[in-house]
Amino acid sequence: MDEELLPIGQFARLARLSVKRLRHYDELGLLRPAYVDAGTGYRYYRAGQAREALSIGLLRSLDVPLPVVGRVLSGETGALESVRVSLEAELARRRRTLASLERVLAQGLPEPEVALVRESGWRAAFVGERAAGLEDVGRATSAAVARLVGGLPAAWGPVRLVGLFPVDVGEVVEVRVALLLDGEAEPGGGVEVGVLPGGLFARATHVGSYDQISLTVHAVLAWCAERGLAVSGALREVYVSDPACTPAEELVTHLLVPVRGDA
Repeated sequence: MDEELLPIGQFARLARLSVKRLRHYDELGLLRPAYVDAGTGYRYYRAGQAREALSIGLLRSLDVPLPVVGRVLSGETGALESVRVSLEAELARRRRTLASLERVLAQGLPEPEVALVRESGWRAAFVGERAAGLEDVGRATSAAVARLVGGLPAAWGPVRLVGLFPVDVGEVVEVRVALLLDGEAEPGGGVEVGVLPGGLFARATHVGSYDQISLTVHAVLAWCAERGLAVSGALREVYVSDPACTPAEELVTHLLVPVRGDA
């Protein structure tokens, strides 16, 4: 046998990879052996393949998915950009989670004052956006708000916005934002105009970052469950503060959870 060929165990030590991983990378087509014994199926590698094997190990230590590793090894320009974007998004999510955890550590589990209220219906303009899961809801909401208010004339009065979100969140989240309208006012831009229904709601107020609204939502849903109140529609977030001129920790948002009146 060619003396330049290394058995898989020896090559694994040279490349700082396990035999199991080398076999897996072979199955995926990432790192093929230089020679496979037809009788035994035993794999052999050349020492010159160690650089490629070590590169795979390095990329995996940086959380690069195996399909992207293959693209990097093939010399595809910009293959790592999507990984960087994904890691930045995960880091931002972790920071938001940490901030919420710190709030719970400092203040305990949220126990806002909750009350049953009846709300009247409002004439409103609506814009919808699809979010790719819970972590994408913030982006989708901001996009919907931008579409609603971006075309408003300068003389438009106070902007009153309501976010509408499903209580049960799946892989795709249908987000809607309503712009409450006075009289016969029309926002223009071809947006849908209809009625935001009234009804019976469990109502609480959240003070703080929009990223932490879920803490107060949890408390309101727990309050409803304790009283046997069945949720009957989309959760509403009524935005009281202007985020452009209000610190995140001082933002005021009214939460309205629709419940069945016969409960």
